[in-house]
Amino acid sequence: MEIRRLSDDFAVSPQITVEDLPAIWDAGYRTLICNRPDGEETGQADIADIEAAARKIGFEVFHIPAVSGRAAMPHAIQTRKALENAPKPVFAYCRTGTRCTVIWSLMMLGEMEDADILAATAAAGYDMSALLHVD
Repeated sequence: MEIRRLSDDFAVSPQITVEDLPAIWDAGYRTLICNRPDGEETGQADIADIEAAARKIGFEVFHIPAVSGRAAMPHAIQTRKALENAPKPVFAYCRTGTRCTVIWSLMMLGEMEDADILAATAAAGYDMSALLHVD
């Protein structure tokens, strides 16, 4: 598991397993978001298994699946609504963390300067310049 912090209250990661959940909890995260559809890849942990184990630990859990390469504003809107009353900080995962980063970036439009979004995502290892149409 690799935690990549985008802000004080939001981090992303490539695919996790049930075994990763205690370490995520111990790192302080309280809400878990899966942006990956079930069955996308052979051997991937099903959201039902992760959700059941995560809820036993105490996580709030949301499944907001986005097809790879198709994360868009509707996912950001759905995520923003889901997080209105959810405990922070938030830990989101997908196959590589890119979908989660796209969704976070779209949520931050109008909340942060584009340059700050790009700096935060670049520091986490994700290039969102094409998303924000910045050269």
